[in-house]
Amino acid sequence: MHPRNCGSRFQVPKSPGELRSHRVMNPLVSILIPAYNAERYIGETIKSALTQTWAKKEIIIVDDGSRDDTLRIARQFSSPTVSVLTQPNSGASVARNKAFSVCQGEYIQWLDADDLLASDKISRQMATAAQCANERALLSCAWGHFIFRAHKAIFNPTPLWSDLTPIEWALRNLGESLWMQPANWLVSRKISETAGPWDVRLSLDDDGEYFSRVVLASESVRFVPDARIFYRRTPASLSYVGRSTKKLESLFLSIRLQIEHLRAIEDTLRVREACVKCLQNYLVWFYPERPEIVAQAEHLAKELGGKLDGPRLPLKYAWIQKAFGWSAAKQAQAAYSQMKLSMFRSWDKALSRLETRPSGHLSAF
Repeated sequence: MHPRNCGSRFQVPKSPGELRSHRVMNPLVSILIPAYNAERYIGETIKSALTQTWAKKEIIIVDDGSRDDTLRIARQFSSPTVSVLTQPNSGASVARNKAFSVCQGEYIQWLDADDLLASDKISRQMATAAQCANERALLSCAWGHFIFRAHKAIFNPTPLWSDLTPIEWALRNLGESLWMQPANWLVSRKISETAGPWDVRLSLDDDGEYFSRVVLASESVRFVPDARIFYRRTPASLSYVGRSTKKLESLFLSIRLQIEHLRAIEDTLRVREACVKCLQNYLVWFYPERPEIVAQAEHLAKELGGKLDGPRLPLKYAWIQKAFGWSAAKQAQAAYSQMKLSMFRSWDKALSRLETRPSGHLSAF
């Protein structure tokens, strides 16, 4: 690894004294977990945080007014290094902002209440941070999806799985409609404070908008391939937006804000083309339920120097669209996805019961 890949502001220290002066040898890492009605998974998630081989850590859990046993289960882990807070149900972004407001870490690890960290995830990313010695270097990692058996997680590399400049990362993310799970990132406090808080207006794609600011506040994005996280696929992870006014408006606002954030840094032809491509890719989400959002998207594409084509569904749903309309075809597509996930869940659950899993299996991920 070359120092120039870690950003231009800092170079790798030449002596141990210089390295210590950057406080990258042993910084406190804050693992922040927002939780809502997560009684089924919250215990395993907290355990994956506790078993991190990075010793200097604090864990802050914010229960967002759960109506199940999430808070009770979380409180069983309370200790000098594990804090459990609660608030009236206000949304994930409010819970995340509360967690950040009380944390003390020099680095931030976001973790949703149903996902898992490999035991050496933070240690591997901190090793890269130490080599960079640049608090503006942003650390990402590999992620795999699973249902019940995390050790069977599937890792599918994308064009974001590499060292990138912030602009290149944003271009790929928007232009190719890619995604990285919130737990992928290890973010310095410097970057976090520059990026600002989570946008509490957003109920869908709030993480997409937030991390677009985080990326653009960094000087480089370093991908750490041996660090891994595990994203749990649940019925909620394939939620159908449908006619939900709140979700549709949140999604479009998130897309529009991400375009604004990127254009504020660079407003070139390649940026505008990527933004138009993003609008085209997401157009089907709003059609035909919200014609006014479609009109706004078309106007924004025109402002960017492009033009949107009519949205299309996969060919296997074309006959439904022709016979019964767009809404019926989209509902059929969502129902098929949910049915397929339900079948996978039943099969994976049965296999998980048959397996004899060794104790401490998280450390083997």
